[in-house]
Amino acid sequence: MNFRIGNGVDCHQLTPNKKLILGGVLIESDLGLEGHSDGDAVIHAIVDSMLGALSLGDIGTFFPSDNKQWENANSSIFLKFAHKKINELDFMVNNIDITIILQSPSLKDYVYDMRNNIAELLDVNIDSISIKATTTDKLGFIGKRKGLVALVTTLLVNNGN
Repeated sequence: MNFRIGNGVDCHQLTPNKKLILGGVLIESDLGLEGHSDGDAVIHAIVDSMLGALSLGDIGTFFPSDNKQWENANSSIFLKFAHKKINELDFMVNNIDITIILQSPSLKDYVYDMRNNIAELLDVNIDSISIKATTTDKLGFIGKRKGLVALVTTLLVNNGN
């Protein structure tokens, strides 16, 4: 069986008067993410990890931020595209491990919904999606609530067909 591992990282600025969407789920927060699309750093990092695992580039290769077509776009579009690409190459998602680094808000009440949404978008079992959230103990731009970072590792397996 052929395995491929990809890593993805995305960082977005937190600002007032924006929605905080992570893993396709609206998070209750006084700050939201700046971005050309909906700013969903979790999905953006997943897309980068999936595309990177198969040497297909990154999210900007297919959805450049200077293209008006993707302005305010729902990031699930990008994830469905990456999923289609890996399927075309006869691979499938084995598992995805996600770490979200932000000071607040707490994500514990949203983790299941994010896992479930990602699993549904990728047509995998929810047990294949892991999400952890941590803080920087008030250090740096994350600790000052100026931004967040999403780190993702994806393991793809060849379907063997």
